[in-house]
This record gives sequence, structure tokens and C-alpha cells, in this order.
Amino acid sequence: MKSSITRRLLISLVAILGASLQSVRAADNAAPPLTVYAAASLTNVLQELGEAYTRKSGQSVKFSFAGTATLARQIESGARADVFISADAEWMDYVAAKALLEPGSRRELLATRLVLIAPRAATTTLRIEPKFAIAAALGDGGRLSLADPQSVPAGRYAKAALESLGVWPSVASRLAVSDNVRTAMNFVARGEAPLGVVYETDARLEPAVKVLGVFPESAHPPIRYAAARLRAAVPSTFLEFLSSAEAHEVFARAGFTPIR
Repeated sequence: MKSSITRRLLISLVAILGASLQSVRAADNAAPPLTVYAAASLTNVLQELGEAYTRKSGQSVKFSFAGTATLARQIESGARADVFISADAEWMDYVAAKALLEPGSRRELLATRLVLIAPRAATTTLRIEPKFAIAAALGDGGRLSLADPQSVPAGRYAKAALESLGVWPSVASRLAVSDNVRTAMNFVARGEAPLGVVYETDARLEPAVKVLGVFPESAHPPIRYAAARLRAAVPSTFLEFLSSAEAHEVFARAGFTPIR
């Protein structure tokens, strides 16, 4: 009787040890986690795609979202990242000039549009055209919310559009400047700014704002998101996945125009 119990215990112990060894081997063979630095305006859509990529590949993805300028400078300073997705070409050029990109991995990924927004409850109406009355629409003491035009892509696009339409001098001293486009949108959503200039793809995610108009694409440089692997990146097919038909469908549903 005792020998039978002992035999069963030994068999159970061997089974447990075997399972443990298999788990260790699986962990050893699993792809190392991927770290992606991406523009804040891509937060929602990339989180969805990151989950889809993990389901397909088994490789987990960790995102760091912030203003493109902030991310580029962090990468320059040695921050550990595998993939960089920028909201414009300039900051990707900046990282490339530091020899931090994996050669041949850079690609244009997405496009979007620039819009003028107001709080949902506002009665403001404006038609975007040359010399339009944006300063008067701000009212007494009101400020125009936008990302920093000195460094953040969304702010640069906004300044270029307002300059092209001849209204930048009227609002240049009346700005509420943020370090990324999502924060700029939140100022308007909370009613802290009567107007803001953000990406259309951000505005459609926030029910507390409404779009007053779309800026002509001819008024500013093309809004293009660029993506690349960084040197010494962990192996992955994440960039290839972002260029797949499956990813393009998700991007399009979020309002982006995939670049094929």
C-alpha cells in the first residue's frame, strides 16, 4: 500500500517537474518584449494594434506615448526603445542624424488632417478661409490651444496653416501651448480654451469637442507619420504588421489614411 502511494507521488512529482521545465523552455524561447515610442496622437489606435500583434506573434508590446519632440530627445539621451513612430519627418530626421535608426527600416506610415475645434456646447461658428476671424472668435481673454509650435509637429502644422491663411499675427500672443496635441485638445474639452487646432483623428475621439472646420491641406506641410526601428532593437515584425491590410483597416476605422 505504502509503495503504491509512494509510486503515485513520484509520478506526480515527475509530471510537475516536467511541466515546470516546459514552462522554462517556453519562456526562454519567447520573443523578448518590444518597446515602442510613439506620438501621443496614436495612443488609442496603437494600443488596439499592439494587442492584435501580440495575439498573432506572441511578442508583448510596451508603449511610451508622448510628444514626438520629447520622445526623440529621450531616444537621443539613450532611452531604451525598439521602434520610433514620429508625427512628422523632421524629428525622424533628427534621430536619423544621430545614427540611431536601423538602416533601411524607415517608412511613411499614416496621414491625417488638421482641424479647428471648440467645446461641444459652444455656439461659435467659423469658416476657415484666408483672413478668417479667429481672433475675434476667441473673445475677451480667450486663448487658442495648440501644441508647441516651436517643437511639436501638430503645433508646427497649426502655425504653418495659420500663417498661410494670414491670421497668425492676430493669435500669436494669445496661445495656450501644450507639449502634445492630446493635451491641447483637453484644454478645449474642459472649456479652458474656446478654440484649438488639433488632428482630426484626435478630435473624433473626444465627445466634449466639436469640429468647426478642416484646414486646407495646401495651407500646411503634409501631415505624415513616419516609423522606423532603432539600432540594437529586439527582433520583431511589428513595423511589417503596421503596414499589413489588417492594420490598415484599424487605422482607417480610426480616421487615419494609411500610406501604402
